[in-house]
Amino acid sequence: MAESTSDGPAEALGARLLDQVPIEITVSVGKARPLLRDLLRIERGGVLPLDRRIDDPVELYIGDRLIARGELQEVEGAQPGQIAVRLTEVIDTVKGG
Repeated sequence: MAESTSDGPAEALGARLLDQVPIEITVSVGKARPLLRDLLRIERGGVLPLDRRIDDPVELYIGDRLIARGELQEVEGAQPGQIAVRLTEVIDTVKGG
């Protein structure tokens, strides 16, 4: 029996189906390392300082894999205050061919 090629109908259908699968990207703006006692005392309106400055790059993850870095910006013409990420670096995730 002959093997199917990667350009066959089944592969094309699979590629089209994958195009429709949503993924979740997490944007990390920084980390905080408070003492537990300080975290337990925090109240609404409290401030939790992060390890980054407001103009530092943010990191984009799929699961625990870093995929890109970028900068936060406000979306023009959208809801007031809505933010987005402008990509400044895309990580090469292909390892070893």
